[in-house]
Amino acid sequence: MDLSALVAIVLPVFGFIGLGYATVATRLLGDDVADALTAFVFSVAMPTLLFRGIGTLAVPEIDPWPYYLSYFGAAGINVALGVIVIRKVFGRDARVGVTAGMSATYSNIVMLGLPMVTQAFGDAGLTVTLMLIAVHLPLMMLVSAIMIEFAEAGAPGSGGVDIPRAVLRVGRNLMRNPIVVGIFAGVAFRFSGLSIEGIPATLIEGVSGTAIPLALISLGMSLHRFGIRGNVRQALAIGALKLFVMPAVVYVLATFVFGLPKLAVAVAVLCAACPTGANAYLIATRFQTGLKLSANAITMTTAASVLTLWLWFAILGVG
Repeated sequence: MDLSALVAIVLPVFGFIGLGYATVATRLLGDDVADALTAFVFSVAMPTLLFRGIGTLAVPEIDPWPYYLSYFGAAGINVALGVIVIRKVFGRDARVGVTAGMSATYSNIVMLGLPMVTQAFGDAGLTVTLMLIAVHLPLMMLVSAIMIEFAEAGAPGSGGVDIPRAVLRVGRNLMRNPIVVGIFAGVAFRFSGLSIEGIPATLIEGVSGTAIPLALISLGMSLHRFGIRGNVRQALAIGALKLFVMPAVVYVLATFVFGLPKLAVAVAVLCAACPTGANAYLIATRFQTGLKLSANAITMTTAASVLTLWLWFAILGVG
């Protein structure tokens, strides 16, 4: 393992995150700037990068089904473990169980995984990650919505489980999601047979080029807001599932069960090893319970991933 190569991969990623955190912690910039930057990244820069990647870059020669089964098989196991741990060990209710399950599973692939994998593997890693992002957001939103329905069905006065309503709600949300719009636009452009040249190509390259550094900076700025809010032991347990168990299961499935190519194994494991994404906090907000647990999971896993991602890079032999 070339340590200098590993440093060159990991440190720039967390350097941008640290820069974002420092700008808010020192009050150089306020939360309003952080909100505006996050909105730009999520609504403009990242969708443009996804459009460019899916619409114009070479498609990797990877069988998608073993790739997806490796990642989402591990995700399913981690959701179950998160629910079991928070309910059986810590005695929390079903609604907090949903928050815990998703906090143990929902990776911050867009804001951290994509920049990190691109830093490590270039456009080849970018396209393999895009294959995962295209399915990750819709599938995880659907699973969380169904889990919410079951959790609410157990509440007093509930009307029972309404899966069609959950699916319809997810569908409406996805159609308004800029990330999903960027994905669909990229797919449509690829099948159109058109090419991008001249000024449009320059604009797309320029905007997509801002996506990765600004995503990392905005992630750092958001961490100052989440902070540490209590329920530390519960968050530590969920964080251990997120940073160690899920990527370990992905590694076993991808390597020994499905025999995926090394690049696909590395991308799947590194995305699984990413810290908890902010969507887990949105689920907690939906219930108005488990907010401290989710916020802590995001903050603590992001901070710890500075070290744990080094471990996974070393295990994968990247560098």
